[in-house]
Amino acid sequence: MAEFFLVVNAGSSSIKFGLHETRPPFAAHLRGLIEGIGTAPRLRLRDAAGETVLERDWPAEGFDHARAIGEMLALEREALGGARVLAAGHRVVHGGLDFAGPVMVTPAILERLATLSPLAPLHQPHNLAPIRALAELVPGLPQVACFDTAFHRSQAPLVQEFALPRRMTEAGIRRYGFHGLSYEYIATRLPALGLADARVIVAHLGNGASLCAMRGGRSIASTMGFTACDGLMMGTRCGALDPGVLIHLMDSEGMDARALEALIYKEAGLLGVSGISSDMRALRASDAPAAGHAIALFVHRILREIGSLAAALGGLDALVFTAGIGENDAATRAEVAVGCAWLGLTLDTARNAAGEGRISADGARVSAWVVPTDEEGMIARHVAELLA
Repeated sequence: MAEFFLVVNAGSSSIKFGLHETRPPFAAHLRGLIEGIGTAPRLRLRDAAGETVLERDWPAEGFDHARAIGEMLALEREALGGARVLAAGHRVVHGGLDFAGPVMVTPAILERLATLSPLAPLHQPHNLAPIRALAELVPGLPQVACFDTAFHRSQAPLVQEFALPRRMTEAGIRRYGFHGLSYEYIATRLPALGLADARVIVAHLGNGASLCAMRGGRSIASTMGFTACDGLMMGTRCGALDPGVLIHLMDSEGMDARALEALIYKEAGLLGVSGISSDMRALRASDAPAAGHAIALFVHRILREIGSLAAALGGLDALVFTAGIGENDAATRAEVAVGCAWLGLTLDTARNAAGEGRISADGARVSAWVVPTDEEGMIARHVAELLA
């Protein structure tokens, strides 16, 4: 009888899920996306080759995360036939200081993770909702929580601190870093590229964007801090912002905490600067000056942070691009490379256009690479390790 792991990655209005093989390389047998939860729920299910095998819509009324999980299970039972799911693995954005690696979920663990929701209010509750739903719908199914913060616990304590009163640091206000599952997967790929002990900056560029400095496959520093809104400019998130701006907006426009939260998470970034879209593809296709301006600011912020992380590493040997923009937008990669010429990076135009493997010119002092990330595969690997 065939056996699979269920991998779940839940957001505020969507749930990505997949059935993964239980042995390396933990390939996906099926991948699905239920999006528009709360507005216009719709499903797309794809097979191992990426071909769409099913699409479905539901009425919005009463369709919450629990209902989405129920529909997901029904679809998977139908698709699996006689196969069975051994365990479920979940992406959980915040593990706080308590969790430096994946854990089997128990009621006590789930309660502890819920207390971290104030540190990631737009992510954590939605990450935990499917865990609760599965516990009710499939009692006894082992569930594993995998954290986006865990990979960065290897950073030195000093690197994780803000210059705030000690009592605040001890209360948990510090730099956590995110996108850790993506970075952890890329770290597993570095030895095959000859970069096992190299000084590497990984650029996870997508709707959410960040950089991570690695040495020996371990996180040394990252651009995201206390929240997933720090660092780089993103699709709808502002990235690093002078905190005095928020105080000014409270005084001058009467904005409260929720209004500021909406501004920095949902109304800023590429969308806010361009006034057109949060999607880099739409901005690249636009002739509007505002679109070009938004792209230029996005690249500028990346270059500023690359300089910072290169300093933290004491130099740079390689730059790795990953995630949606990093893997698919040759223009952004080229613009970043031009700004990194001072570090010794030169792209090979044909390799960059192909967008696979090494894209730097032969002889470049700093090499550049495109490495597709696989957060879901990393989660499946953690599930297998814990079950073993």
